[in-house]
Amino acid sequence: MDQNNLNPAPESGTVIPVEQQIEKVDVAISNEFSSGSKKKYIRFTMAVLGSIPWIGSFISAAASLSAEKDQDKINELLKLWLMEHKDKIDKLNLTLTEIFARLDNFGEEIQKRIESPEYLTLVRTTFKSWDNAETEDKRQMLKKLISNAGVTTLCPDDLVRLFIKWIDQYHESHFLVIKEIYQNQGISRGQMWDKIHKGPRPAENSSEADLFKYLIRELNTGGVIRIERETNEYGQFIRKQPQYHPKGSASKTMESAFEETKPYVLTELGEEFVHYVMTDIVPQIADNNTP
Repeated sequence: MDQNNLNPAPESGTVIPVEQQIEKVDVAISNEFSSGSKKKYIRFTMAVLGSIPWIGSFISAAASLSAEKDQDKINELLKLWLMEHKDKIDKLNLTLTEIFARLDNFGEEIQKRIESPEYLTLVRTTFKSWDNAETEDKRQMLKKLISNAGVTTLCPDDLVRLFIKWIDQYHESHFLVIKEIYQNQGISRGQMWDKIHKGPRPAENSSEADLFKYLIRELNTGGVIRIERETNEYGQFIRKQPQYHPKGSASKTMESAFEETKPYVLTELGEEFVHYVMTDIVPQIADNNTP
């Protein structure tokens, strides 16, 4: 970062207002992420920086320093801040570079979309989650989602917000289940377990079985997966007739965590989630109406 941009020599005896000091620091940080070809994404960049707490905390610290006598302290604070957060800055810079490279593939026709208040609100929400993400996989999902949301309106903004919530809420174990169902529509719980885990199945009263049932239950109630059902010509689900069991013939044990007869599929929302978040796609430009 160019220190000369941060600290232009003031005239002797001049007192620099605190607002100007903070503005210089703010500009210096934003320039770190919006230099060169990234300048056309300045609104995107500022939305990102404004949503990340460790950047905002630095601006707040700088705000406590004022006037010419504190200029050296601001320079030193900025230097220490950059050293402390170097890895985070590098990771954020790389993420923004990759997003902007993807957006560049679609030319100027997306400029209106990526500068709209609605999209910039999604950017802020996404990068709050990105900053709090526990794993690199989640950060990659969020990067794909906000990139795809920038170049298409086929995925409504309400769905983008829902998908951000799912990424926040679910664990990698949930995503493994989603992946297996996506790749093997109609797969049973037993088949899922065998594909995800190697070795013998655990006992029904084990913590492993309880956790597996919990994952399935969460994804089911969350609207991501469901048991496959027949539909009529109007798309309505057909209710299954209860099976008749002669007196005394019903099983005396509970349904297995690794049940083999019920086929699981992704819901329509689940399909959309995989499409926009877990796979690389070639999205449509916002002005196109073709699916």
